[in-house]
Amino acid sequence: MSEVRFARSGDVDIGYRVVGDGPTDLVYVQGSLTHLEANWELPQFRRYCEGLAEFTRLILFDKRGTGLSDPVT
Repeated sequence: MSEVRFARSGDVDIGYRVVGDGPTDLVYVQGSLTHLEANWELPQFRRYCEGLAEFTRLILFDKRGTGLSDPVT
C-alpha cells in the first residue's frame, strides 16, 4: 500500500496518496465524504484504484475538512 502524504496549501495540509507509476496523471475526485485510509480498506474500492493504477499514476486526496486533511475553520 502506498503511504499517505500531505501537501501544503497556504496554512492547510491536504492528505493524498499516489498509486501506480503510469505515464499519465489521473486525479480522482471523490464525493463529499472521503478518508484515504478507511476507503483503502474497502476491497472493491481498492481493486478499482489498483486497476486504474495499472496504466496511470493515480492521485487520491481528502478534500479540506474530510478524512486526513485539515478541518475547515
